[in-house]
Amino acid sequence: MVECESSGRDNMAVPRSSDAEPADASRLLAHSRLLDSVAAFTHHRDVDALDHSLVLSLAELTAARSVSLGKYTADNHGRLRTVVRCTVGAHGHYELRVFEPAPDDPSLHLLRQGAERVETHEYPGAGGLHRLIVPILSEGRAVGALQLESDVPCGDSRPLVAGFARIYANYTALLNESERDKLTGLYNRRTFERHLQRLLQADPGAIPTEALDERRHTDPSARDEVWLAILDIDHFKRINDSYGHVYGDEVILLLAQQMRACFRQSDVLFRFGGEEFVILLTAHDEATVRTVLERFRLRMAEHVFPRVEHVTVSVGYARIGEHDYPATVLERADKALYFAKEHGRNCVHGFEALTAQGLLEGGTLAGSIDLF
Repeated sequence: MVECESSGRDNMAVPRSSDAEPADASRLLAHSRLLDSVAAFTHHRDVDALDHSLVLSLAELTAARSVSLGKYTADNHGRLRTVVRCTVGAHGHYELRVFEPAPDDPSLHLLRQGAERVETHEYPGAGGLHRLIVPILSEGRAVGALQLESDVPCGDSRPLVAGFARIYANYTALLNESERDKLTGLYNRRTFERHLQRLLQADPGAIPTEALDERRHTDPSARDEVWLAILDIDHFKRINDSYGHVYGDEVILLLAQQMRACFRQSDVLFRFGGEEFVILLTAHDEATVRTVLERFRLRMAEHVFPRVEHVTVSVGYARIGEHDYPATVLERADKALYFAKEHGRNCVHGFEALTAQGLLEGGTLAGSIDLF
Protein backbone atom coordinates (compact mmCIF):
# COMPACT_ATOMS: atom_id res chain seq x y z
CA MET A 1 0.00 0.00 0.00
CA VAL A 2 1.21 3.51 -0.80
CA GLU A 3 0.22 5.94 1.91
CA CYS A 4 -1.02 9.30 0.70
CA GLU A 5 -1.46 11.20 3.98
CA SER A 6 1.13 13.91 4.45
CA SER A 7 2.99 14.09 7.74
CA GLY A 8 2.78 17.09 10.02
CA ARG A 9 5.58 19.67 10.15
CA ASP A 10 6.90 18.19 13.41
CA ASN A 11 7.55 14.90 11.65
CA MET A 12 9.36 16.29 8.61
CA ALA A 13 12.85 15.27 9.79
CA VAL A 14 14.04 12.08 8.10
CA PRO A 15 15.85 9.70 10.49
CA ARG A 16 19.14 8.19 9.46
CA SER A 17 18.83 4.69 8.04
CA SER A 18 20.71 3.20 10.98
CA ASP A 19 18.14 4.61 13.42
CA ALA A 20 14.96 4.07 11.42
CA GLU A 21 12.60 1.26 12.32
CA PRO A 22 11.76 -1.16 9.46
CA ALA A 23 8.20 0.20 9.26
CA ASP A 24 9.51 3.76 9.02
CA ALA A 25 11.96 2.79 6.29
CA SER A 26 9.18 1.09 4.36
CA ARG A 27 6.98 4.18 4.73
CA LEU A 28 9.76 6.48 3.53
CA LEU A 29 10.41 4.24 0.54
CA ALA A 30 6.71 4.29 -0.32
CA HIS A 31 6.64 8.08 -0.08
CA SER A 32 9.75 8.32 -2.23
CA ARG A 33 8.22 6.11 -4.92
CA LEU A 34 5.05 8.18 -4.87
CA LEU A 35 6.94 11.47 -5.22
CA ASP A 36 9.05 10.04 -8.03
CA SER A 37 5.90 8.96 -9.85
CA VAL A 38 4.27 12.38 -9.47
CA ALA A 39 7.45 14.12 -10.65
CA ALA A 40 7.69 11.85 -13.71
CA PHE A 41 3.97 12.19 -14.36
CA THR A 42 3.98 16.02 -14.37
CA HIS A 43 7.15 16.20 -16.45
CA HIS A 44 5.17 15.72 -19.66
CA ARG A 45 4.02 18.67 -21.75
CA ASP A 46 1.42 17.04 -23.96
CA VAL A 47 -1.75 15.25 -22.96
CA ASP A 48 -1.12 11.98 -24.81
CA ALA A 49 2.22 11.38 -23.11
CA LEU A 50 0.56 12.33 -19.83
CA ASP A 51 -2.15 9.70 -20.38
CA HIS A 52 0.45 7.00 -20.88
CA SER A 53 2.40 8.06 -17.80
CA LEU A 54 -0.76 8.15 -15.66
CA VAL A 55 -1.81 4.54 -16.25
CA LEU A 56 1.75 3.24 -16.05
CA SER A 57 2.44 5.07 -12.77
CA LEU A 58 -0.76 3.77 -11.19
CA ALA A 59 -0.09 0.22 -12.39
CA GLU A 60 3.37 0.28 -10.83
CA LEU A 61 2.27 1.89 -7.55
CA THR A 62 -0.77 -0.34 -6.97
CA ALA A 63 0.54 -3.59 -8.51
CA ALA A 64 -2.81 -3.84 -10.30
CA ARG A 65 -3.46 -6.33 -13.06
CA SER A 66 -4.57 -3.48 -15.32
CA VAL A 67 -5.24 0.27 -15.22
CA SER A 68 -7.40 1.93 -17.88
CA LEU A 69 -8.02 5.59 -18.61
CA GLY A 70 -11.20 6.30 -20.54
CA LYS A 71 -12.05 9.71 -22.02
CA TYR A 72 -15.61 10.61 -22.86
CA THR A 73 -16.88 12.38 -25.95
CA ALA A 74 -17.80 16.05 -25.70
CA ASP A 75 -21.53 15.27 -25.39
CA ASN A 76 -20.62 13.19 -22.31
CA HIS A 77 -23.42 10.63 -22.77
CA GLY A 78 -21.27 7.74 -21.57
CA ARG A 79 -19.60 7.36 -24.96
CA LEU A 80 -15.91 6.65 -24.71
CA ARG A 81 -13.71 8.52 -27.16
CA THR A 82 -10.43 6.73 -26.43
CA VAL A 83 -9.03 4.29 -23.91
CA VAL A 84 -5.42 4.00 -22.71
CA ARG A 85 -4.78 0.68 -20.95
CA CYS A 86 -1.75 -0.63 -19.09
CA THR A 87 -1.68 -4.37 -18.41
CA VAL A 88 0.80 -6.91 -17.14
CA GLY A 89 2.09 -8.86 -20.13
CA ALA A 90 3.05 -12.51 -20.44
CA HIS A 91 6.60 -11.87 -19.25
CA GLY A 92 5.63 -9.71 -16.31
CA HIS A 93 6.33 -6.41 -18.09
CA TYR A 94 3.79 -3.64 -18.38
CA GLU A 95 2.28 -3.16 -21.82
CA LEU A 96 0.49 -0.04 -23.05
CA ARG A 97 -2.35 -0.09 -25.56
CA VAL A 98 -4.24 2.90 -26.96
CA PHE A 99 -7.47 2.23 -28.82
CA GLU A 100 -10.85 3.55 -29.84
CA PRO A 101 -13.31 1.31 -27.98
CA ALA A 102 -15.82 -0.90 -29.72
CA PRO A 103 -19.41 -0.13 -28.64
CA ASP A 104 -20.03 -3.71 -27.52
CA ASP A 105 -16.80 -4.26 -25.55
CA PRO A 106 -18.03 -5.77 -22.22
CA SER A 107 -14.76 -4.96 -20.45
CA LEU A 108 -15.60 -1.25 -20.74
CA HIS A 109 -19.10 -1.42 -19.24
CA LEU A 110 -18.09 -0.02 -15.86
CA LEU A 111 -15.82 2.57 -17.44
CA ARG A 112 -18.75 3.86 -19.49
CA GLN A 113 -20.89 4.11 -16.36
CA GLY A 114 -18.31 6.47 -14.89
CA ALA A 115 -19.67 9.26 -17.11
CA GLU A 116 -22.82 9.30 -14.99
CA ARG A 117 -21.05 9.38 -11.64
CA VAL A 118 -19.06 11.92 -9.67
CA GLU A 119 -18.07 9.51 -6.90
CA THR A 120 -15.62 6.62 -6.69
CA HIS A 121 -17.12 3.11 -6.75
CA GLU A 122 -15.62 -0.30 -6.04
CA TYR A 123 -16.98 -3.53 -7.51
CA PRO A 124 -15.56 -6.47 -5.55
CA GLY A 125 -14.96 -9.96 -6.81
CA ALA A 126 -16.75 -9.91 -10.20
CA GLY A 127 -15.15 -12.55 -12.40
CA GLY A 128 -12.43 -13.11 -9.85
CA LEU A 129 -11.26 -9.47 -10.15
CA HIS A 130 -11.83 -6.46 -7.94
CA ARG A 131 -12.57 -3.29 -9.90
CA LEU A 132 -12.32 0.35 -8.85
CA ILE A 133 -13.86 3.17 -10.94
CA VAL A 134 -12.66 6.71 -10.21
CA PRO A 135 -14.18 9.57 -12.23
CA ILE A 136 -12.02 12.41 -13.54
CA LEU A 137 -13.95 15.60 -12.92
CA SER A 138 -13.83 18.99 -14.61
CA GLU A 139 -16.16 21.69 -13.33
CA GLY A 140 -18.31 19.10 -11.59
CA ARG A 141 -18.80 16.70 -14.49
CA ALA A 142 -16.95 13.55 -15.46
CA VAL A 143 -14.72 14.02 -18.51
CA GLY A 144 -13.10 10.63 -18.07
CA ALA A 145 -12.56 7.82 -15.59
CA LEU A 146 -9.90 5.47 -14.30
CA GLN A 147 -10.57 1.74 -13.95
CA LEU A 148 -8.34 -0.36 -11.75
CA GLU A 149 -8.49 -4.18 -11.93
CA SER A 150 -6.79 -6.15 -9.18
CA ASP A 151 -6.65 -9.64 -7.73
CA VAL A 152 -7.12 -8.18 -4.25
CA PRO A 153 -9.60 -5.61 -2.89
CA CYS A 154 -8.88 -2.08 -4.09
CA GLY A 155 -9.73 -0.22 -0.88
CA ASP A 156 -6.11 0.55 0.00
CA SER A 157 -5.49 1.95 -3.48
CA ARG A 158 -8.61 4.11 -3.50
CA PRO A 159 -7.09 7.33 -2.01
CA LEU A 160 -4.05 7.04 -4.27
CA VAL A 161 -6.04 6.62 -7.49
CA ALA A 162 -8.45 9.40 -6.50
CA GLY A 163 -5.51 11.70 -5.79
CA PHE A 164 -3.93 11.01 -9.17
CA ALA A 165 -7.30 11.63 -10.84
CA ARG A 166 -7.45 15.09 -9.25
CA ILE A 167 -3.86 15.90 -10.24
CA TYR A 168 -4.56 14.69 -13.78
CA ALA A 169 -7.71 16.85 -14.08
CA ASN A 170 -5.90 19.97 -12.88
CA TYR A 171 -2.79 19.38 -14.98
CA THR A 172 -4.63 18.56 -18.20
CA ALA A 173 -6.62 21.79 -17.81
CA LEU A 174 -3.33 23.71 -17.77
CA LEU A 175 -1.91 21.75 -20.70
CA ASN A 176 -5.05 22.18 -22.78
CA GLU A 177 -4.92 25.92 -22.22
CA SER A 178 -1.28 26.09 -23.36
CA GLU A 179 -1.92 23.83 -26.37
CA ARG A 180 -4.94 25.73 -27.70
CA ASP A 181 -5.39 28.89 -29.71
CA LYS A 182 -7.25 31.33 -27.46
CA LEU A 183 -9.62 32.63 -30.15
CA THR A 184 -10.69 29.41 -31.86
CA GLY A 185 -9.94 26.70 -29.32
CA LEU A 186 -8.10 24.71 -32.00
CA TYR A 187 -4.59 23.43 -31.35
CA ASN A 188 -1.99 26.19 -31.75
CA ARG A 189 1.15 26.36 -33.86
CA ARG A 190 3.46 25.34 -31.05
CA THR A 191 1.43 22.19 -30.51
CA PHE A 192 1.42 21.48 -34.24
CA GLU A 193 5.20 21.68 -34.47
CA ARG A 194 5.64 19.30 -31.56
CA HIS A 195 3.08 16.84 -32.97
CA LEU A 196 4.60 16.86 -36.44
CA GLN A 197 8.13 16.37 -35.16
CA ARG A 198 7.07 13.43 -33.01
CA LEU A 199 4.96 11.96 -35.79
CA LEU A 200 7.99 11.93 -38.08
CA GLN A 201 9.96 10.21 -35.33
CA ALA A 202 7.38 7.38 -35.46
CA ASP A 203 6.17 8.12 -31.94
CA PRO A 204 2.57 6.92 -31.37
CA GLY A 205 2.00 9.88 -29.05
CA ALA A 206 2.57 12.32 -31.89
CA ILE A 207 -1.04 13.19 -32.58
CA PRO A 208 -4.17 12.58 -30.52
CA THR A 209 -4.75 8.86 -30.25
CA GLU A 210 -8.09 8.84 -32.06
CA ALA A 211 -6.34 10.02 -35.21
CA LEU A 212 -4.00 7.05 -35.13
CA ASP A 213 -6.29 4.27 -33.97
CA GLU A 214 -9.69 4.80 -35.61
CA ARG A 215 -8.56 3.15 -38.85
CA ARG A 216 -7.07 0.18 -36.96
CA HIS A 217 -10.37 -0.37 -35.20
CA THR A 218 -12.46 -0.19 -38.38
CA ASP A 219 -10.03 -2.04 -40.63
CA PRO A 220 -6.91 -3.49 -39.00
CA SER A 221 -5.44 -4.41 -42.41
CA ALA A 222 -5.67 -0.86 -43.75
CA ARG A 223 -2.41 1.07 -44.05
CA ASP A 224 -3.66 4.61 -44.07
CA GLU A 225 -1.21 7.43 -44.55
CA VAL A 226 -1.14 10.83 -42.87
CA TRP A 227 -1.58 13.97 -44.95
CA LEU A 228 -0.96 17.59 -44.10
CA ALA A 229 -3.23 20.31 -45.49
CA ILE A 230 -2.84 24.06 -45.17
CA LEU A 231 -5.87 26.27 -45.77
CA ASP A 232 -5.86 30.03 -46.06
CA ILE A 233 -8.76 32.50 -46.04
CA ASP A 234 -8.84 34.31 -49.39
CA HIS A 235 -8.47 38.12 -49.32
CA PHE A 236 -8.49 38.18 -45.54
CA LYS A 237 -6.68 41.53 -45.39
CA ARG A 238 -9.51 43.00 -47.42
CA ILE A 239 -11.99 41.73 -44.80
CA ASN A 240 -10.05 43.41 -41.99
CA ASP A 241 -9.65 46.63 -43.95
CA SER A 242 -13.30 46.80 -45.01
CA TYR A 243 -15.10 45.60 -41.89
CA GLY A 244 -12.56 45.89 -39.09
CA HIS A 245 -10.63 43.37 -37.01
CA VAL A 246 -13.65 42.47 -34.88
CA TYR A 247 -15.39 41.04 -37.94
CA GLY A 248 -12.11 39.52 -39.08
CA ASP A 249 -11.82 37.66 -35.78
CA GLU A 250 -15.44 36.57 -36.09
CA VAL A 251 -14.71 35.08 -39.54
CA ILE A 252 -11.77 33.13 -38.06
CA LEU A 253 -13.88 31.91 -35.14
CA LEU A 254 -16.79 30.82 -37.35
CA LEU A 255 -14.43 29.13 -39.80
CA ALA A 256 -12.96 27.11 -36.93
CA GLN A 257 -16.47 26.06 -35.93
CA GLN A 258 -17.16 24.96 -39.51
CA MET A 259 -13.94 22.95 -39.49
CA ARG A 260 -15.05 21.07 -36.39
CA ALA A 261 -18.44 20.38 -37.95
CA CYS A 262 -17.07 19.24 -41.32
CA PHE A 263 -13.95 17.21 -40.56
CA ARG A 264 -13.92 13.85 -38.85
CA GLN A 265 -13.13 13.45 -35.19
CA SER A 266 -9.97 11.63 -36.25
CA ASP A 267 -8.71 14.68 -38.19
CA VAL A 268 -6.56 17.01 -36.08
CA LEU A 269 -7.13 20.75 -36.50
CA PHE A 270 -4.73 23.61 -35.82
CA ARG A 271 -4.74 27.37 -36.19
CA PHE A 272 -1.28 27.96 -37.62
CA GLY A 273 -1.44 31.72 -37.27
CA GLY A 274 -3.44 34.64 -38.64
CA GLU A 275 -5.80 33.33 -41.30
CA GLU A 276 -3.90 30.08 -41.87
CA PHE A 277 -5.01 26.70 -40.56
CA VAL A 278 -3.43 23.24 -40.71
CA ILE A 279 -5.12 19.83 -40.73
CA LEU A 280 -3.61 16.39 -40.19
CA LEU A 281 -5.73 13.75 -41.92
CA THR A 282 -5.47 10.00 -42.19
CA ALA A 283 -6.62 8.48 -45.49
CA HIS A 284 -5.94 5.46 -47.66
CA ASP A 285 -5.32 7.48 -50.83
CA GLU A 286 -5.06 10.99 -52.23
CA ALA A 287 -8.53 10.87 -53.79
CA THR A 288 -10.08 10.56 -50.32
CA VAL A 289 -8.06 13.49 -49.01
CA ARG A 290 -9.05 15.66 -51.94
CA THR A 291 -12.72 14.75 -51.52
CA VAL A 292 -12.68 15.69 -47.83
CA LEU A 293 -10.93 19.00 -48.46
CA GLU A 294 -13.10 19.85 -51.45
CA ARG A 295 -16.19 19.23 -49.38
CA PHE A 296 -14.98 21.74 -46.81
CA ARG A 297 -14.09 24.30 -49.49
CA LEU A 298 -17.63 24.12 -50.91
CA ARG A 299 -19.12 24.33 -47.42
CA MET A 300 -17.22 27.53 -46.76
CA ALA A 301 -18.12 29.09 -50.12
CA GLU A 302 -21.81 28.51 -49.41
CA HIS A 303 -21.77 29.66 -45.78
CA VAL A 304 -23.14 33.15 -45.06
CA PHE A 305 -21.08 35.11 -42.53
CA PRO A 306 -22.51 38.05 -40.58
CA ARG A 307 -21.90 41.35 -42.39
CA VAL A 308 -19.09 39.89 -44.52
CA GLU A 309 -21.48 37.35 -46.10
CA HIS A 310 -19.29 35.10 -48.30
CA VAL A 311 -15.73 33.95 -47.62
CA THR A 312 -13.68 31.44 -49.60
CA VAL A 313 -10.59 29.41 -48.76
CA SER A 314 -7.65 28.05 -50.74
CA VAL A 315 -6.15 24.70 -49.75
CA GLY A 316 -2.85 22.94 -50.44
CA TYR A 317 -1.95 19.49 -49.17
CA ALA A 318 0.86 16.92 -49.26
CA ARG A 319 1.49 13.39 -48.04
CA ILE A 320 3.71 12.93 -45.00
CA GLY A 321 6.43 10.44 -45.88
CA GLU A 322 8.03 8.12 -43.37
CA HIS A 323 11.45 9.80 -43.60
CA ASP A 324 10.36 13.40 -44.16
CA TYR A 325 11.54 16.40 -42.18
CA PRO A 326 8.96 18.81 -40.72
CA ALA A 327 10.16 21.70 -42.88
CA THR A 328 9.99 19.53 -46.00
CA VAL A 329 6.38 18.50 -45.39
CA LEU A 330 5.29 22.07 -44.70
CA GLU A 331 7.11 23.37 -47.76
CA ARG A 332 5.39 20.87 -50.07
CA ALA A 333 1.92 21.65 -48.76
CA ASP A 334 2.68 25.37 -48.87
CA LYS A 335 3.76 25.16 -52.52
CA ALA A 336 0.44 23.54 -53.35
CA LEU A 337 -1.35 26.29 -51.40
CA TYR A 338 0.62 28.99 -53.22
CA PHE A 339 -0.33 27.39 -56.55
CA ALA A 340 -4.00 27.53 -55.52
CA LYS A 341 -3.62 31.19 -54.59
CA GLU A 342 -1.96 32.00 -57.90
CA HIS A 343 -4.56 30.14 -59.96
CA GLY A 344 -7.85 31.70 -58.97
CA ARG A 345 -8.14 30.98 -55.23
CA ASN A 346 -11.15 29.11 -53.82
CA CYS A 347 -9.68 25.78 -54.92
CA VAL A 348 -7.84 22.70 -53.61
CA HIS A 349 -4.52 21.40 -54.94
CA GLY A 350 -2.23 18.55 -53.89
CA PHE A 351 1.55 18.66 -54.15
CA GLU A 352 1.87 15.13 -55.54
CA ALA A 353 -0.68 15.72 -58.30
CA LEU A 354 0.86 19.06 -59.27
CA THR A 355 4.31 17.50 -59.38
CA ALA A 356 3.08 14.60 -61.52
CA GLN A 357 1.64 17.12 -63.98
CA GLY A 358 4.94 18.99 -64.13
CA LEU A 359 3.46 22.16 -62.67
CA LEU A 360 5.95 22.44 -59.81
CA GLU A 361 9.13 21.40 -61.59
CA GLY A 362 12.31 23.01 -60.38
CA GLY A 363 10.75 24.16 -57.12
CA THR A 364 10.19 27.66 -58.56
CA LEU A 365 7.14 28.35 -56.42
CA ALA A 366 8.07 29.97 -53.12
CA GLY A 367 5.48 29.58 -50.41
CA SER A 368 4.48 31.94 -47.60
CA ILE A 369 4.83 29.63 -44.59
CA ASP A 370 7.56 30.42 -42.07
CA LEU A 371 9.36 27.11 -41.60
CA PHE A 372 10.95 25.81 -38.40
